[in-house]
Amino acid sequence: MSIATSGIAIDGFATPPAIVLEAVGKSFRLDGRREVEALSAMSLHVDRGEFVALIGPSGCGKSTVLRMIAALEIPSAGSVTVAGRAPAELVAAHRLGIAFQEHALLPWLDVVGNIALPYRVCGQRVDASRLTALIALVGLTGFERARPKQLSGGMRQRAAIARALVLSPEILLLDEPFGAHDAVTRRYMNLELQRIWLEQRISTLLVTHDVDEAVLLADRVIVMSRRPGRVEQVLAVPFERPRRPHIMRSEAFHRLTDELTMTLQAGLLGATGEVG
Repeated sequence: MSIATSGIAIDGFATPPAIVLEAVGKSFRLDGRREVEALSAMSLHVDRGEFVALIGPSGCGKSTVLRMIAALEIPSAGSVTVAGRAPAELVAAHRLGIAFQEHALLPWLDVVGNIALPYRVCGQRVDASRLTALIALVGLTGFERARPKQLSGGMRQRAAIARALVLSPEILLLDEPFGAHDAVTRRYMNLELQRIWLEQRISTLLVTHDVDEAVLLADRVIVMSRRPGRVEQVLAVPFERPRRPHIMRSEAFHRLTDELTMTLQAGLLGATGEVG
């Protein structure tokens, strides 16, 4: 599947898309012998300021896609560019933020210390005003000195998202950030993430298993096939922002989620094993 990569015109100049994968393949060798093809001819793009959700059957390579964008994996074939550069360049410049399902907050640091950690890792001066603004943005004002064990699961995840945003990244990668939460907390966190994203408008790629979450949050939803993963369907989400909870009860919302679910179910047929 070929994806246009012309970018967006800003002040008369074309800028590259935020993320581009062109005909990417990725294979892993298991136990030093058997080779598993995780991705094949995988192509996608995320425009500047766009929120894209990536869904697909377990083991189709969704997380492998994120790891390549984050320079944690190298494609076996094809190319990956982030803001027009190699992923490693953006990572080295601290222009990429990542939040995973496990918040990975350091238990001995308080909220301020955890959010400020990227400053210390990259040797930059801590911007106290930026910390204050982000803590307010994610709704943790008053909990600045709380340690992770004193926070709820949702609060810990919001602190992790603030940490991912603290260096004002160009790209935000989210890998099942609310997957460990119950349905009610997850819905609340979806709405919180939408609120935060509307304030920041950072180019975002979300990996999720939750179809409702994908449709609620994304501008476009990309469905991957079973392994070896590739793009099976691209669906533009037509709902205006901000998206209120009642949209999830609408006929149009259910029609979109049903269409995506049927594509996923078709992709599950014959699926075996799991990589990524």
